[in-house]
Amino acid sequence: MSQYYNPQRTTGLYTPDLKEPFRLSRSKIDLFLNCPRCFYLDRRLGVGRPPGFPFTLNAAVDALLKKEFDIYRANGTKHPLIEKYGIDARPIPHKDLEKWRNNFTGVQFLHEATNFLIFGAIDDLWQNSKNEFIVAEYKATAKREEIKELDKEWHKGYKRQMEIYQWLLRQNHYEVSDIGYFVYCNGKANKKALDKKLEFDITLIPYQGKDLWVEKTILNIHKCLNSDKIPEPNPDCDYCNYINSINEQSKNF
Repeated sequence: MSQYYNPQRTTGLYTPDLKEPFRLSRSKIDLFLNCPRCFYLDRRLGVGRPPGFPFTLNAAVDALLKKEFDIYRANGTKHPLIEKYGIDARPIPHKDLEKWRNNFTGVQFLHEATNFLIFGAIDDLWQNSKNEFIVAEYKATAKREEIKELDKEWHKGYKRQMEIYQWLLRQNHYEVSDIGYFVYCNGKANKKALDKKLEFDITLIPYQGKDLWVEKTILNIHKCLNSDKIPEPNPDCDYCNYINSINEQSKNF
């Protein structure tokens, strides 16, 4: 493998005459919502955005939380955090949970109108006394302020993530609660020393999902991919603005 990033890809791309289902991940749906042009370049033409740095610490927190909640899942009991917040929920075992947690499989649904295989990997699955499934997502950060609600602009992506997972489970004929939960871990930076461990304040943030937008968005994505016209740049897209700036500066040489 080359040590350099190659943005041009030829596999896994969409073509209007494609016969087999086209795999469309939750993250690519979010890319379309953020910038249809970047999405089209990625999924139709194979020119992806440069990758960001891997969030290895976040991945470690994610893995440890899964192990921790799995202990209570196996025992059929509530996690202490759920008890603390007085929530009607407990981690629930399911035969497909490991598949649903896997980034390459996730919860899947074949959207027949577009022939898109929509998929997304959940972090955790809980259940309430009504036997409704509850989607739970783990998040990790390090902020000075206490995190009590999803009130930042970039939290919109977290909310859409939750709603797509709720939508996917419903398409698989499961009863799903509108209320999902974010297990938010905030790293403490006010300790005297690291002392070989990083401690967190953990809050449980409820979110009432509204997944009605998902169906319309999938249809819009299908229309976008079947067009031979590249969408206009999004004025709020940093990537598009970067490319436009390069093109403008290049005219001077």
